[in-house]
Amino acid sequence: MFGLVKGLGLTLKNMVKPRVTYKYPHEPLEMPNRFRGIQYFIPELCIVCNQCVRICPTDCITLTGKKSDDPNVKGKVIDTYEINFEICILCDLCTEVCPTEAVVMTNHYELATYSRDDLYKDMEWLSQNNTLVRKENTLHPLPKKTGAKKA
Repeated sequence: MFGLVKGLGLTLKNMVKPRVTYKYPHEPLEMPNRFRGIQYFIPELCIVCNQCVRICPTDCITLTGKKSDDPNVKGKVIDTYEINFEICILCDLCTEVCPTEAVVMTNHYELATYSRDDLYKDMEWLSQNNTLVRKENTLHPLPKKTGAKKA
């Protein structure tokens, strides 16, 4: 009998406390400034140095480059850049070693999907992922969003 009264007392005490849950899909969580989310990629800044590929502990980044057709351009031009978020641990190492800051972390974290194939993101998708970019990590101003039509 004493256990029942003790349990009801604990229940009544916690009923008057403020809620600690969130209405997540309707009210997005505000993440801290140093939160490591999905990467944002700026292909114009990439010099195909492969440092991000070499430092990645899970080998989830694929980067290929080709020689430029323009004789005035030295070095390689980026051909493909892909990240497999099925195995990416969002460790932030790829952004730290990038000398031109072509790869920047964001606070965007929603990657839920019904298919594992959708977790394989290419250069086009990563360059359009420019929401919630951590501004303290970027040396260069972020490009303006394109394709947005005025109403």
